[in-house]
Amino acid sequence: MPEASGPAAGGGSTFDTLSTDLTELILGRLPLLSLFRASAVCKPWRSLISAQTFPSPYTAGGTASPPWFFLFGFHNTSSRNHQSFAFDPVSYSWFSLPTTLLAGGGGGALQDPSSSSSLIASSGFLFTTTPCFSFTRLFSPTWRVTSPLHFPRINPLLAVFEDTPSSPSPSATPRFVVVGGVRFIGNLVDIEDRLAVEIYDPRSDSWNLCPPLPAEFRSGNSSQSLSSALFKDRLYVFGIYSSFISAFDLRSRMWSDVQTLRPPGAIFSFLIACSAGLMLAGMCLGPVGPSFNLWEVDEGTMEFREIAIMPQELLYGLVDSEEADDKFASLKCVGSGNFIYVFNEEYHKKYPACVCEIGGENKRCTWRRLPDLPSPVNKFHKVISFCSSVSIRDVLNAGD
Repeated sequence: MPEASGPAAGGGSTFDTLSTDLTELILGRLPLLSLFRASAVCKPWRSLISAQTFPSPYTAGGTASPPWFFLFGFHNTSSRNHQSFAFDPVSYSWFSLPTTLLAGGGGGALQDPSSSSSLIASSGFLFTTTPCFSFTRLFSPTWRVTSPLHFPRINPLLAVFEDTPSSPSPSATPRFVVVGGVRFIGNLVDIEDRLAVEIYDPRSDSWNLCPPLPAEFRSGNSSQSLSSALFKDRLYVFGIYSSFISAFDLRSRMWSDVQTLRPPGAIFSFLIACSAGLMLAGMCLGPVGPSFNLWEVDEGTMEFREIAIMPQELLYGLVDSEEADDKFASLKCVGSGNFIYVFNEEYHKKYPACVCEIGGENKRCTWRRLPDLPSPVNKFHKVISFCSSVSIRDVLNAGD
């Protein structure tokens, strides 16, 4: 490293006497907060830390980066009051993200507060679906507008999958699949229209039409009443309240028969794709009262097995005990990798959350309460939550 490229270590020795490889090895053992501080020391250190090959604690031992939990909050009158937060399970800390992340970056895709109604997040991407379809990678300042959907819609399900081309290519190309949602005719919602599934090919900037959701989902075909899970080339769509489930095969582009997946006592639940397989997470009403349960789902038979119940003190810590019987209705659930996050999308306790980590072949579940969000926290009219793996480089660039 060049002379005077790092701080003095004391005793007459300096970091600049170390090789680049050794410096990288030392920095790679630092926790995230210390890495942020170290990246501001000098340009060579920042260059090392932000490199794609940097051996961060998130890739130690060749394991995948634990997914972060993101909460995006939208204010109903001014984009200046939008806020975004990210929870890192390694450092077990929340971070406030730049407000430009929810202002559409330089493109201004979300400067209009009303456009937040069409924002969707999935697999490290952000999307808007109306008045035009646009997307960006998480932490990127640039939004790309695509050719228009055949059927513009709000609140659809949206998933990202990789379609490896037949010809040699350095990497697979991410593609987007849009399912369900609702569209307006004038100022009225068209509840009868079963919107076709649309798949976007970024190489040709075109949308391909596929069969719509099965008719059983007609009464609730938006993301407000559906959850989805992408697992083994299939996009599973599940009714949060109806418990209907069907799978869209991304290769044959056909839907499976609709089945019902409702554990005993389930009130509402969410389908999640984890490293361990498909999981169902939701509220139950049993002989001893309300509980939040996790079930493992066999994707072949759709049989389920209970693997965990959230401790009661955590469950009641997510809600206001003085509320009515529907106090659990505002609980939401997202997950990825070995983590499932449960949170309250209402403001009264500033969006409390907890996490369940699923580990080992026996799927042992460990529940923990998340720390409070960094203050101050605004009151939002809409909250979007999702999980995504991130790199140190992404986070450092977001702060630039």
